Amino acid sequence: MKEFTCIICPRGCRLSVDDNMNVTGNFCPRGKQYAISELTNPVRTITSSVRVNNREDLLVSVKTSGSIPKGKIFEVMEEINKLSVAAPTRIGHVVKSNILGLGVDILITKNID
Repeated sequence: MKEFTCIICPRGCRLSVDDNMNVTGNFCPRGKQYAISELTNPVRTITSSVRVNNREDLLVSVKTSGSIPKGKIFEVMEEINKLSVAAPTRIGHVVKSNILGLGVDILITKNID
């Protein structure tokens, strides 16, 4: 039996999943989907920051455009740490396309003038 706290909504249901993938403790159907996903293919969205190379001591926030496999987090972070951008830049600007061939882009999440 595996146990999870659902993070889909603020309710935070305590989920239990048995060996036959029966989910209990969920208030809504999304909790069941979350628990099964966490067992079969856990994914995460990454948020981080990259250097603005033409502004002294300035970072800009970035995030992945979608979810990545949980097992690839450290590899993606290594790639993000190598990135930099030049100001000005806008929300949604793609800093890196298709990072590690995962079909996910690294996007700017803050305007820098």
